[in-house]
Amino acid sequence: MKYAYYPGCSLHGPAKGYDLSVKAVCKNLDIELWEVPDWTCCGASSAHSFGHLLGLAIPAQTLVPAEQEGLDIVAPCAACWQRLVWVNHEVTTNAKTRDEINQAIGAELTGSSKVLSIMEAVASAGMEKIAQATKKPLKGLKIAAYYGCYYVKPPKVAHVDDPESPKLIDDIMAAVGAEPVDWPYKTECCGASLGFVEFDTTLAMSAKVLDYAIKSGADMIVTACPLCQQNLDMQQSTINKKFGTNHKIPVTYFTQLMAYAFGMSDKEAAMHKNFTSYQSALAKLG
Repeated sequence: MKYAYYPGCSLHGPAKGYDLSVKAVCKNLDIELWEVPDWTCCGASSAHSFGHLLGLAIPAQTLVPAEQEGLDIVAPCAACWQRLVWVNHEVTTNAKTRDEINQAIGAELTGSSKVLSIMEAVASAGMEKIAQATKKPLKGLKIAAYYGCYYVKPPKVAHVDDPESPKLIDDIMAAVGAEPVDWPYKTECCGASLGFVEFDTTLAMSAKVLDYAIKSGADMIVTACPLCQQNLDMQQSTINKKFGTNHKIPVTYFTQLMAYAFGMSDKEAAMHKNFTSYQSALAKLG
């Protein structure tokens, strides 16, 4: 199994632990990742606010090499994934927009390469193979799988999982021995898009996610979105100060826990690159 790999800016920066664990997990599952050469930022943070065509043309450039190699493309960052999915949607459903994009980038993009989330790529190996690769089952660890909003909305374009009750991360976590909890906030927004203009609102939205995960009995929150992970993990102490809470729930990428279950140490799985202490949660594994 081979995919084109688009790490995006986050995985080469603040989410480096995500990048390390994604590559480790894929190696264990015999999934080959071919990193797109000379990739550029997907423009998710600002490009589309300057113009619809610009917001499509920038990520379109990343899809061209994948098509030329005849590979589907994997984008672990939820924001990057959604920008690439939008381009493919526009290219395959609107001939006029496709021509405008191709003229802007000076290349021919047809939309033949599928854009996959890292959850889909990992799951493509099969739950049985994931279970077989597990050397340290996460038995006794209760996790809240947090998908956020990017992977499920809008449902006509986002195609990862059930938009109301996604199960993909839950199933993967169960395959490595963890116990996914049922909770109502798995697809609620963390408020990332408001971070620069209404930071207090972002903190309030993230606080609710943390509250419900803890009330649901989770020992850990696992996610596949760098923005979600940052708001719930890095800002957790800020949330505690603002709302008078005492949350200490670890927030990791699901691939970090997979890498740990596959036999890597917590540091090899880059869990030490997160902010909230996770040792007490892992201690429940014995």
